[in-house]
Amino acid sequence: MAKRQLWFAAWLVALLAPASVLADDAPAVGDASADVEAADADSDPERPRVPVWRPQGDLLGDLGMMTTRYEDTFAAIGTRLGLGYLELVKANPEVDPWLPGDGTAITLPRRYVLPEGRRQGLVVNLAEYRLYHFRDDGVAVYPVGVGTEENPSPVTDARVTMRLESPAWYPPKSIRAEYEAAGEFLPRMIPPGPENPLGSHALLLSEAGYLIHGTNKRFGVGMQVSHGCFRMYNQDIATLAREVADGTTVQVVDQPVKVGFNGDEVWLEVHRPTENYRDSDRERLWQQVSDRLEQLRQSVPGVEIQRHQVELAVQKGDGIPRMVGERLPQLASGEDSGRTDSVTPSPEAASPAAEPSPPVQQLWF
Repeated sequence: MAKRQLWFAAWLVALLAPASVLADDAPAVGDASADVEAADADSDPERPRVPVWRPQGDLLGDLGMMTTRYEDTFAAIGTRLGLGYLELVKANPEVDPWLPGDGTAITLPRRYVLPEGRRQGLVVNLAEYRLYHFRDDGVAVYPVGVGTEENPSPVTDARVTMRLESPAWYPPKSIRAEYEAAGEFLPRMIPPGPENPLGSHALLLSEAGYLIHGTNKRFGVGMQVSHGCFRMYNQDIATLAREVADGTTVQVVDQPVKVGFNGDEVWLEVHRPTENYRDSDRERLWQQVSDRLEQLRQSVPGVEIQRHQVELAVQKGDGIPRMVGERLPQLASGEDSGRTDSVTPSPEAASPAAEPSPPVQQLWF
Protein backbone atom coordinates (compact mmCIF):
# COMPACT_ATOMS: atom_id res chain seq x y z
CA MET A 1 0.00 0.00 0.00
CA ALA A 2 2.83 2.38 0.90
CA LYS A 3 4.49 1.75 -2.48
CA ARG A 4 1.26 2.55 -4.27
CA GLN A 5 0.90 5.79 -2.33
CA LEU A 6 4.52 6.69 -3.17
CA TRP A 7 3.97 5.94 -6.85
CA PHE A 8 0.74 7.98 -6.94
CA ALA A 9 2.51 10.93 -5.29
CA ALA A 10 5.34 10.79 -7.87
CA TRP A 11 2.81 10.60 -10.71
CA LEU A 12 0.89 13.57 -9.33
CA VAL A 13 4.03 15.71 -8.99
CA ALA A 14 5.03 14.90 -12.57
CA LEU A 15 1.55 15.72 -13.81
CA LEU A 16 1.55 19.11 -12.10
CA ALA A 17 5.18 19.96 -12.94
CA PRO A 18 6.16 18.42 -16.29
CA ALA A 19 9.44 19.16 -18.02
CA SER A 20 9.14 22.44 -19.91
CA VAL A 21 10.82 23.54 -23.11
CA LEU A 22 13.24 26.34 -22.26
CA ALA A 23 12.24 29.65 -23.82
CA ASP A 24 14.87 32.06 -25.12
CA ASP A 25 14.06 34.59 -22.38
CA ALA A 26 13.75 32.05 -19.56
CA PRO A 27 15.46 33.08 -16.30
CA ALA A 28 18.49 31.20 -15.05
CA VAL A 29 17.76 28.22 -12.84
CA GLY A 30 20.66 27.19 -10.60
CA ASP A 31 21.29 24.04 -8.60
CA ALA A 32 18.18 23.35 -6.51
CA SER A 33 20.25 21.98 -3.64
CA ALA A 34 22.30 25.08 -2.80
CA ASP A 35 25.95 24.08 -2.72
CA VAL A 36 27.61 25.53 0.34
CA GLU A 37 30.98 25.19 -1.41
CA ALA A 38 30.03 27.34 -4.43
CA ALA A 39 30.83 30.68 -2.79
CA ASP A 40 34.04 31.56 -4.67
CA ALA A 41 32.61 31.40 -8.18
CA ASP A 42 29.48 33.35 -7.25
CA SER A 43 31.04 36.04 -5.06
CA ASP A 44 31.50 38.41 -8.02
CA PRO A 45 28.32 38.53 -10.15
CA GLU A 46 30.24 40.15 -13.03
CA ARG A 47 32.72 37.28 -13.26
CA PRO A 48 31.50 34.23 -15.22
CA ARG A 49 31.77 30.88 -13.52
CA VAL A 50 33.57 29.44 -16.57
CA PRO A 51 35.86 31.84 -18.48
CA VAL A 52 35.29 32.62 -22.15
CA TRP A 53 38.62 32.52 -23.99
CA ARG A 54 39.61 33.94 -27.35
CA PRO A 55 41.68 31.36 -29.30
CA GLN A 56 45.32 32.06 -30.13
CA GLY A 57 45.67 29.92 -33.21
CA ASP A 58 44.87 26.40 -31.96
CA LEU A 59 45.64 27.31 -28.34
CA LEU A 60 43.09 28.45 -25.79
CA GLY A 61 43.11 29.77 -22.23
CA ASP A 62 45.86 29.85 -19.63
CA LEU A 63 47.01 27.84 -16.64
CA GLY A 64 45.88 29.21 -13.29
CA MET A 65 46.99 28.70 -9.71
CA MET A 66 45.18 28.73 -6.40
CA THR A 67 46.02 28.10 -2.77
CA THR A 68 43.88 25.54 -0.99
CA ARG A 69 42.10 25.99 2.32
CA TYR A 70 42.19 23.39 5.06
CA GLU A 71 38.67 22.09 4.23
CA ASP A 72 39.24 21.84 0.45
CA THR A 73 39.14 18.66 -1.62
CA PHE A 74 39.56 18.41 -5.40
CA ALA A 75 35.91 17.41 -5.69
CA ALA A 76 34.84 20.57 -3.84
CA ILE A 77 37.23 22.78 -5.84
CA GLY A 78 35.92 21.33 -9.10
CA THR A 79 32.32 21.98 -8.07
CA ARG A 80 33.17 25.50 -6.99
CA LEU A 81 35.23 26.54 -10.02
CA GLY A 82 33.71 24.49 -12.84
CA LEU A 83 36.54 21.97 -13.26
CA GLY A 84 36.46 18.17 -13.44
CA TYR A 85 37.84 15.99 -10.66
CA LEU A 86 40.13 13.93 -12.91
CA GLU A 87 41.63 16.93 -14.72
CA LEU A 88 42.60 18.40 -11.33
CA VAL A 89 44.11 15.08 -10.23
CA LYS A 90 46.17 14.72 -13.42
CA ALA A 91 47.40 18.31 -13.28
CA ASN A 92 48.51 17.96 -9.63
CA PRO A 93 50.00 14.46 -9.29
CA GLU A 94 51.92 15.19 -6.08
CA VAL A 95 48.89 16.48 -4.16
CA ASP A 96 46.45 14.32 -2.19
CA PRO A 97 43.08 15.06 -3.85
CA TRP A 98 41.13 14.36 -0.65
CA LEU A 99 43.46 16.13 1.77
CA PRO A 100 45.54 18.73 -0.08
CA GLY A 101 46.02 20.67 3.17
CA ASP A 102 45.92 24.34 4.04
CA GLY A 103 48.06 26.63 1.89
CA THR A 104 48.91 24.13 -0.86
CA ALA A 105 49.44 25.66 -4.32
CA ILE A 106 47.65 23.71 -7.06
CA THR A 107 47.41 24.14 -10.83
CA LEU A 108 44.07 24.96 -12.43
CA PRO A 109 44.28 23.26 -15.88
CA ARG A 110 42.62 25.88 -18.05
CA ARG A 111 44.91 25.87 -21.06
CA TYR A 112 43.80 23.76 -24.01
CA VAL A 113 44.78 22.72 -27.51
CA LEU A 114 41.53 22.86 -29.47
CA PRO A 115 40.24 19.51 -30.78
CA GLU A 116 40.40 18.83 -34.49
CA GLY A 117 37.13 19.23 -36.37
CA ARG A 118 34.59 21.95 -37.04
CA ARG A 119 34.96 24.78 -34.58
CA GLN A 120 31.35 25.71 -34.10
CA GLY A 121 28.50 24.83 -31.81
CA LEU A 122 29.33 22.24 -29.15
CA VAL A 123 32.28 19.86 -29.31
CA VAL A 124 32.69 17.08 -26.73
CA ASN A 125 36.07 15.35 -26.51
CA LEU A 126 35.54 12.06 -24.68
CA ALA A 127 39.26 11.56 -24.03
CA GLU A 128 39.57 14.72 -21.95
CA TYR A 129 36.05 14.79 -20.42
CA ARG A 130 35.42 18.32 -21.69
CA LEU A 131 32.81 20.17 -23.72
CA TYR A 132 33.80 23.17 -25.86
CA HIS A 133 31.14 25.79 -26.55
CA PHE A 134 32.13 27.92 -29.56
CA ARG A 135 30.45 31.31 -29.10
CA ASP A 136 30.61 34.57 -31.06
CA ASP A 137 32.90 36.10 -28.43
CA GLY A 138 35.17 33.10 -27.81
CA VAL A 139 35.12 29.59 -26.40
CA ALA A 140 33.89 28.34 -23.01
CA VAL A 141 35.15 24.96 -21.78
CA TYR A 142 33.12 22.81 -19.37
CA PRO A 143 33.89 19.48 -17.67
CA VAL A 144 31.54 16.61 -18.52
CA GLY A 145 30.98 13.10 -17.24
CA VAL A 146 30.86 10.53 -20.06
CA GLY A 147 29.95 6.88 -20.54
CA THR A 148 31.85 4.00 -18.99
CA GLU A 149 33.69 1.29 -20.95
CA GLU A 150 30.62 -0.94 -20.56
CA ASN A 151 28.24 1.83 -21.70
CA PRO A 152 30.35 4.18 -23.86
CA SER A 153 29.23 7.54 -25.15
CA PRO A 154 28.87 7.58 -28.95
CA VAL A 155 31.32 9.32 -31.28
CA THR A 156 28.82 11.17 -33.41
CA ASP A 157 27.87 14.33 -35.29
CA ALA A 158 24.51 15.38 -33.89
CA ARG A 159 22.53 18.49 -33.06
CA VAL A 160 20.40 19.87 -30.22
CA THR A 161 16.73 19.12 -30.89
CA MET A 162 15.17 20.50 -27.71
CA ARG A 163 16.15 22.35 -24.52
CA LEU A 164 14.41 21.21 -21.36
CA GLU A 165 14.02 22.78 -17.94
CA SER A 166 13.25 20.60 -14.89
CA PRO A 167 13.09 17.39 -16.95
CA ALA A 168 11.50 14.20 -15.66
CA TRP A 169 13.47 10.99 -16.17
CA TYR A 170 12.01 7.79 -17.58
CA PRO A 171 14.57 5.03 -16.85
CA PRO A 172 14.90 2.49 -19.66
CA LYS A 173 14.20 -1.17 -19.00
CA SER A 174 17.91 -2.02 -18.87
CA ILE A 175 18.58 0.36 -15.97
CA ARG A 176 15.46 -0.74 -14.12
CA ALA A 177 16.71 -4.31 -14.54
CA GLU A 178 20.05 -3.33 -12.98
CA TYR A 179 18.27 -1.93 -9.94
CA GLU A 180 16.03 -4.97 -9.69
CA ALA A 181 19.05 -7.29 -9.81
CA ALA A 182 20.54 -5.32 -6.91
CA GLY A 183 17.31 -5.69 -4.94
CA GLU A 184 16.32 -2.02 -5.36
CA PHE A 185 13.12 -0.52 -6.71
CA LEU A 186 13.27 2.10 -9.47
CA PRO A 187 10.01 3.74 -10.63
CA ARG A 188 9.20 4.09 -14.31
CA MET A 189 9.40 7.86 -13.93
CA ILE A 190 11.48 10.11 -11.63
CA PRO A 191 9.87 13.58 -11.32
CA PRO A 192 11.91 16.83 -11.25
CA GLY A 193 13.68 17.41 -7.97
CA PRO A 194 16.81 16.56 -5.95
CA GLU A 195 16.51 12.81 -6.68
CA ASN A 196 16.37 13.27 -10.46
CA PRO A 197 19.59 12.13 -12.22
CA LEU A 198 18.97 14.62 -15.07
CA GLY A 199 19.42 17.62 -12.79
CA SER A 200 17.95 21.03 -13.51
CA HIS A 201 18.23 21.20 -17.33
CA ALA A 202 18.86 18.97 -20.33
CA LEU A 203 19.64 19.23 -24.03
CA LEU A 204 17.95 16.52 -26.10
CA LEU A 205 20.17 15.35 -28.98
CA SER A 206 19.36 13.99 -32.42
CA GLU A 207 21.51 10.97 -31.53
CA ALA A 208 18.60 8.84 -30.33
CA GLY A 209 18.50 8.27 -26.59
CA TYR A 210 21.28 10.67 -25.59
CA LEU A 211 21.23 13.92 -23.61
CA ILE A 212 23.55 16.57 -22.27
CA HIS A 213 22.13 17.15 -18.81
CA GLY A 214 22.68 18.17 -15.20
CA THR A 215 23.03 15.76 -12.32
CA ASN A 216 22.22 15.03 -8.71
CA LYS A 217 25.68 13.44 -8.31
CA ARG A 218 28.16 16.24 -8.90
CA PHE A 219 31.23 14.15 -8.07
CA GLY A 220 30.93 12.24 -11.37
CA VAL A 221 31.44 15.34 -13.55
CA GLY A 222 34.71 15.03 -15.45
CA MET A 223 34.92 11.22 -15.20
CA GLN A 224 33.66 8.01 -16.84
CA VAL A 225 30.46 7.57 -14.86
CA SER A 226 27.32 7.63 -17.02
CA HIS A 227 25.38 5.14 -19.11
CA GLY A 228 26.40 7.09 -22.23
CA CYS A 229 24.95 10.58 -21.76
CA PHE A 230 26.97 13.71 -20.99
CA ARG A 231 26.73 14.87 -17.38
CA MET A 232 27.40 18.48 -16.33
CA TYR A 233 27.21 20.54 -13.16
CA ASN A 234 23.72 22.02 -12.83
CA GLN A 235 25.16 25.57 -12.84
CA ASP A 236 26.86 24.88 -16.17
CA ILE A 237 24.02 23.13 -17.98
CA ALA A 238 21.67 25.95 -16.90
CA THR A 239 24.02 28.45 -18.61
CA LEU A 240 24.44 26.27 -21.68
CA ALA A 241 20.69 25.68 -22.06
CA ARG A 242 20.11 29.46 -22.12
CA GLU A 243 22.90 30.17 -24.59
CA VAL A 244 22.50 27.47 -27.26
CA ALA A 245 19.62 27.26 -29.72
CA ASP A 246 17.74 24.29 -31.06
CA GLY A 247 19.64 23.00 -34.07
CA THR A 248 23.09 23.73 -32.58
CA THR A 249 25.61 21.16 -33.83
CA VAL A 250 27.09 18.72 -31.31
CA GLN A 251 30.27 16.93 -32.41
CA VAL A 252 31.48 14.12 -30.16
CA VAL A 253 35.10 13.11 -30.80
CA ASP A 254 37.66 10.92 -29.04
CA GLN A 255 41.06 12.62 -29.24
CA PRO A 256 43.51 11.79 -26.41
CA VAL A 257 46.29 13.40 -28.48
CA LYS A 258 45.86 16.98 -29.70
CA VAL A 259 48.40 18.97 -31.71
CA GLY A 260 48.09 22.59 -32.78
CA PHE A 261 49.87 25.84 -33.61
CA ASN A 262 50.10 29.15 -31.81
CA GLY A 263 51.86 31.27 -34.39
CA ASP A 264 54.92 29.21 -35.31
CA GLU A 265 54.91 27.27 -32.03
CA VAL A 266 53.84 23.60 -32.03
CA TRP A 267 51.81 22.56 -28.97
CA LEU A 268 50.99 19.04 -27.80
CA GLU A 269 48.38 17.88 -25.28
CA VAL A 270 48.20 14.23 -24.14
CA HIS A 271 45.48 12.69 -21.95
CA ARG A 272 45.81 9.41 -20.12
CA PRO A 273 42.39 7.78 -19.74
CA THR A 274 42.27 7.26 -15.97
CA GLU A 275 43.83 8.38 -12.70
CA ASN A 276 46.22 5.41 -12.80
CA TYR A 277 48.56 5.44 -15.80
CA ARG A 278 49.07 1.90 -17.09
CA ASP A 279 52.08 0.96 -19.21
CA SER A 280 49.78 -0.23 -21.99
CA ASP A 281 48.07 3.18 -22.06
CA ARG A 282 51.42 4.97 -22.18
CA GLU A 283 52.65 2.83 -25.08
CA ARG A 284 49.41 3.35 -26.99
CA LEU A 285 49.60 7.12 -26.52
CA TRP A 286 53.27 7.19 -27.54
CA GLN A 287 52.33 5.48 -30.80
CA GLN A 288 49.48 7.94 -31.42
CA VAL A 289 51.72 10.93 -30.68
CA SER A 290 54.45 9.59 -32.99
CA ASP A 291 51.99 9.07 -35.82
CA ARG A 292 50.35 12.46 -35.35
CA LEU A 293 53.63 14.38 -35.28
CA GLU A 294 54.91 12.54 -38.33
CA GLN A 295 51.73 13.53 -40.18
CA LEU A 296 52.34 17.12 -39.10
CA ARG A 297 55.92 17.13 -40.38
CA GLN A 298 54.83 15.64 -43.69
CA SER A 299 52.11 18.25 -44.21
CA VAL A 300 53.80 21.38 -42.78
CA PRO A 301 57.29 22.17 -44.12
CA GLY A 302 59.97 23.34 -41.71
CA VAL A 303 58.59 21.88 -38.47
CA GLU A 304 61.26 21.01 -35.90
CA ILE A 305 60.23 18.84 -32.93
CA GLN A 306 61.91 18.75 -29.50
CA ARG A 307 61.89 15.09 -28.59
CA HIS A 308 62.47 15.72 -24.87
CA GLN A 309 59.30 17.77 -24.58
CA VAL A 310 57.34 15.13 -26.48
CA GLU A 311 58.59 12.42 -24.15
CA LEU A 312 57.66 14.54 -21.13
CA ALA A 313 54.11 15.07 -22.43
CA VAL A 314 53.62 11.33 -23.01
CA GLN A 315 55.31 10.30 -19.77
CA LYS A 316 52.97 12.48 -17.71
CA GLY A 317 49.80 12.20 -19.80
CA ASP A 318 48.42 15.00 -17.63
CA GLY A 319 46.47 16.97 -20.24
CA ILE A 320 48.71 20.04 -19.82
CA PRO A 321 49.62 21.53 -23.24
CA ARG A 322 53.36 21.81 -23.88
CA MET A 323 55.28 23.58 -26.60
CA VAL A 324 57.16 20.76 -28.35
CA GLY A 325 58.56 22.46 -31.44
CA GLU A 326 58.35 25.29 -33.92
CA ARG A 327 57.90 25.99 -37.59
CA LEU A 328 61.12 27.41 -39.07
CA PRO A 329 61.70 29.00 -42.47
CA GLN A 330 61.74 26.21 -45.03
CA LEU A 331 65.22 24.79 -45.51
CA ALA A 332 66.79 24.50 -48.92
CA SER A 333 66.41 21.09 -50.56
CA GLY A 334 68.83 18.53 -49.12
CA GLU A 335 69.88 20.60 -46.08
CA ASP A 336 67.54 18.74 -43.74
CA SER A 337 68.55 15.21 -44.79
CA GLY A 338 70.60 14.71 -41.64
CA ARG A 339 67.86 15.70 -39.21
CA THR A 340 67.86 13.56 -36.07
CA ASP A 341 64.92 14.92 -34.13
CA SER A 342 62.19 12.73 -35.60
CA VAL A 343 59.88 11.04 -33.15
CA THR A 344 59.73 7.25 -33.50
CA PRO A 345 57.76 4.77 -31.45
CA SER A 346 59.36 3.07 -28.46
CA PRO A 347 60.19 -0.60 -29.10
CA GLU A 348 57.44 -1.66 -26.73
CA ALA A 349 54.76 0.43 -28.42
CA ALA A 350 51.93 -1.49 -29.98
CA SER A 351 49.21 -0.35 -32.31
CA PRO A 352 45.95 0.29 -30.46
CA ALA A 353 43.39 -2.48 -30.67
CA ALA A 354 40.28 -1.76 -32.65
CA GLU A 355 37.55 -0.35 -30.43
CA PRO A 356 34.23 -2.21 -30.54
CA SER A 357 31.28 -0.26 -31.90
CA PRO A 358 29.05 1.06 -29.10
CA PRO A 359 25.81 -0.90 -28.78
CA VAL A 360 22.46 0.56 -29.67
CA GLN A 361 21.24 2.18 -26.49
CA GLN A 362 18.10 3.61 -25.00
CA LEU A 363 17.78 6.83 -23.02
CA TRP A 364 20.77 6.82 -20.64
CA PHE A 365 21.86 9.31 -17.99
